[in-house]
Amino acid sequence: MKSIKSVYKIGNGPSSSHTVGPYHAARVFGKRHPEADAFRVTLFGSLAFTGEGHGTRKAIEAALPGIEVIYDRTIPEDDLPHPNTMLFEAFKDGTLIESKRIFSIGGGSIRIENENSEDDIEVYPQKNFTEILWLCKERSLNLAQFIYRYEDPSLKAFLQEIWEAMKASVERGLHTEGILPGGLGVARKAKILFEKRCYNESADVTMNRVIAAYAYAVSEENADESIVVTAPTCGSCGVLPAVLYYMQNEKGFPEEEILDALAVAGLIGNVIRTNASISGAECGCQAEIGSACSMTAAALASLYGLNIEQIEYAAEIAMEHNLGLTCDPVKGLVQIPCIERNAVAAMRAISSVNLSRFLFSTRKISFDEVVETMYRTGRDMNEKYRETSHGGLAQIYYAE
Repeated sequence: MKSIKSVYKIGNGPSSSHTVGPYHAARVFGKRHPEADAFRVTLFGSLAFTGEGHGTRKAIEAALPGIEVIYDRTIPEDDLPHPNTMLFEAFKDGTLIESKRIFSIGGGSIRIENENSEDDIEVYPQKNFTEILWLCKERSLNLAQFIYRYEDPSLKAFLQEIWEAMKASVERGLHTEGILPGGLGVARKAKILFEKRCYNESADVTMNRVIAAYAYAVSEENADESIVVTAPTCGSCGVLPAVLYYMQNEKGFPEEEILDALAVAGLIGNVIRTNASISGAECGCQAEIGSACSMTAAALASLYGLNIEQIEYAAEIAMEHNLGLTCDPVKGLVQIPCIERNAVAAMRAISSVNLSRFLFSTRKISFDEVVETMYRTGRDMNEKYRETSHGGLAQIYYAE
């Protein structure tokens, strides 16, 4: 498996596959051809169908000013090597210098056809959670110790940078009001949700309301094309920071333990992307929100000091009950149902930990099994439910 650094990327929303990945691809391709006087990119699959709403053109043009952007919606997704396929072309004096297909594979990562691309260095010899569990038991390691055993010493500084960016997105979102761009007329709700306390509100209701407000805050920042952290994607970026921000601010967990929890979450995300997918265009929203929910459940279980089997079970529960979740953004915008879905997933992650604490010894399904199931389910899913905005809410909902 690759480094967990490949899971977390800081960038502009609203979509890691549609903005962060294409932006990076355009920069990489542009740097390869400083002699070129013109560039063209053709977008296929999910990028062609929902790229306009997701801001793909804007992201690519920011990386390569003046590039011609074409949307090709004629090729069926099944005929593409990846649902997020881009064909970049470089020209000099009207002559084609190079043509290269680049794929936005989820979480802001890219793969260049027939080349070794980013994040290709193997860090972990283990390929799934079962192998990780076996080694940890043999060596009497917890998951954080396991991670620091294999990762570069710079990981802690990297996680600190990621955490600062996550906190900043929560705090910006809590203090910003207005209507989100895109034409749906969706109003920001984080500030209202955070401040609107009922006079007889119980402690549990307060916790759920505040965590939901944090998740809304980050997701609304993402929808407004502000800076967020893929966790593991932009569309699911509000789940993990919402829970960890609450645990630090309201429950007093120290920074060092928060960073360790971030590491554990990254490991879970890494297992998912290695053995399945974190791309909504490839496997539906179960790959985005489901993965974020699993990562958050594992992080919280680790923060609570639960054992490895309990952490695994928490992550498994979180993913299992997101199986089959479709990706159907209305008008291709990461707003409906995406923002609300982040808040629901944050609370589901907490419930998953509570169940795992008491019932882990009775579990029947391993984390690896549910990850494999998610991937098979995603591949079986009709393409209109995989981030094309051709089905579900995107098909039946029309803004006034």
